[in-house]
Amino acid sequence: MNQADRVSRLAAGLEELQLALPSQVQAQLLAYLELLAKWNAAYNLTAVRDPDQMVTRHLLDSLAINPLLQGARVADIGSGAGLPGIPLALANPERHFVLLDSNGKKTRFMTQAVAMLGLRNAEVVQTRAEDYRPAEPFATVVSRAFASLADFLRLTAHLCAPDGCWLAMKGEVPEPELQALPAGLTATLRPLHVPGLDARRCVVEIRRN
Repeated sequence: MNQADRVSRLAAGLEELQLALPSQVQAQLLAYLELLAKWNAAYNLTAVRDPDQMVTRHLLDSLAINPLLQGARVADIGSGAGLPGIPLALANPERHFVLLDSNGKKTRFMTQAVAMLGLRNAEVVQTRAEDYRPAEPFATVVSRAFASLADFLRLTAHLCAPDGCWLAMKGEVPEPELQALPAGLTATLRPLHVPGLDARRCVVEIRRN
């Protein structure tokens, strides 16, 4: 698949997600993938090696949760290569995103990507979630294959605003994890449709009672 095919695949996927993004933003999304593929060869940032697969498994997968974001401040916990935070930041210039990871090579990549893309609404922080003390909490705290639900909530309880929500992106429905959730929380399981992806995806939306 060449660049023109990736452009078409992304555009078709965005249409299926009913997410209207300007052509400039779509070009930025693909430029981010190019940078990720280049760094991945040396630093092993993601198991997905093929840029064609990255369109589906990284960009469209990340953007599938876009309708569930709330508020002006979003934290991406264990962001890794910037997923889902960087695609979401490109799609939501009015929101501020903090991309949190404790791994130095991953935060260096994210810092380079944010600079290259001119992303003024994204901030990269190298630290562990439990050690991070922001000036104000977040309306949405998101993770993509970061940890079990119980650990995710325990490590980020201080980051989520009282009326905020957690969004935990998962593959198969994590029934044992749902049963292990602490009291005082309500979890809503939302199936995710990712255009072009056969594997099952879901997001667990969690709020305080």
